[in-house]
Amino acid sequence: MDYKLTKLANGIRVITVPVKSLESATLTVWVGVGSRAEEDKIAGLSHFLEHMVFKGSKKRPSAKQIAEAVDAIGGEFNASTSKEWTNFYIKARSGNLDLAFDVLSDMVLNPLLKAEEIEKEKGVIVEEIAMYEDTPMMKIGDVFEQLIFKGDNLGRDTIGTEKSVKSLKKDDFERYRNIHYYTDNIVITAAGGIEEKKVLSLAEKYFSGLKRTGKQEEANYNFKPSQRTPQVLLRSKKNEQAHLIMGFLASQRGGRERFTEAVLAAILGGGMSSRLFTEVREKRGLAYSVKTSTERYLDTGEFASYAGVDVPKAEEAIKVILDEHYGLADGKKKVTEKELKIAKEYIKGHLALSLEDTRDVNSFFGEEELMLGRVETPEQVFAGIDRVSIEDIQMRAKELFVPKRLNLAIIGPFKDQAAFERIVG
Repeated sequence: MDYKLTKLANGIRVITVPVKSLESATLTVWVGVGSRAEEDKIAGLSHFLEHMVFKGSKKRPSAKQIAEAVDAIGGEFNASTSKEWTNFYIKARSGNLDLAFDVLSDMVLNPLLKAEEIEKEKGVIVEEIAMYEDTPMMKIGDVFEQLIFKGDNLGRDTIGTEKSVKSLKKDDFERYRNIHYYTDNIVITAAGGIEEKKVLSLAEKYFSGLKRTGKQEEANYNFKPSQRTPQVLLRSKKNEQAHLIMGFLASQRGGRERFTEAVLAAILGGGMSSRLFTEVREKRGLAYSVKTSTERYLDTGEFASYAGVDVPKAEEAIKVILDEHYGLADGKKKVTEKELKIAKEYIKGHLALSLEDTRDVNSFFGEEELMLGRVETPEQVFAGIDRVSIEDIQMRAKELFVPKRLNLAIIGPFKDQAAFERIVG
């Protein structure tokens, strides 16, 4: 997959990924700031700001006018906020790329941030918080990160709290934008039926006025693990199903062990032939959904297995999941050549399929450039996956799956956290 990275005169980086066979294109603006950069008193501001750019901009002063501009070209647009970045995108027919630049740049660079709209949107976000609280399958990830990253901003929910959201004022948004929205902290990605020269010309036209100065506080991130014993966090809630995540700290974004950990995650819970799916669901019928994944941050990461289980079978499911992890670590459940091959092809196949969507193409190239200042091609990822050996997996499992570093988060109709502590202790 061919790409080109160009730096504009003002410092903004632009990545173009032409796919000539496509009639559509996705334009994404990435900003290197997320909830992790927030102080407690403004928790949730990055996510709130994501909402506010849709509420009115200099050229289109209302949410309706912005929506009509995108609807008029049959496009789609949205945004996302993570703990370390925020992005905004428009996907449309390639012939409408100029308008996509016009709308998106105005939203991101010139949001009106009207006080009355901020007050109105507070109610929307408070309801969004309530929705997550009422959806354990979505909430369990937040509970797990509260546990594994205890004491660090990484452990705080991206959306903030009802109290912090309600306290935010227009000045908070403007101050935050002045600190973080500057040229060296922004990447633009465009993928699909595009021409590189046209994209660069439009980027220069619509983004040349952005200031160069800012303060990238994210560079000071330094999570220091201090865990010495297994940790359990129970959120008692009346549900028909129990949701749990069991996991360990892992390598950071760009870490040298990332490919080994990816293959290890695929072997444990990456598909319907994986060990956890086979042992937890197929053999014992303990869960409908069970999977293993990794998450990367600038200075740390996590390796986690999720399961949604029948309440009376939660303890058994935990024991089975633990046994699969520790069996890999102590060498009692060795990885076979067949498993290794399946896991590698599973990862490569899923990546290849995802890159058929230009939004995912933008994510693949944009996120790495924004966070690490480098671009890794799909071919380089495939080569990294192919280099992983059974010995690499065995060694990494032994390093990761240490009982005293285990973290277990649970949401379900349970009262006794100590019962789960005894299982993992």
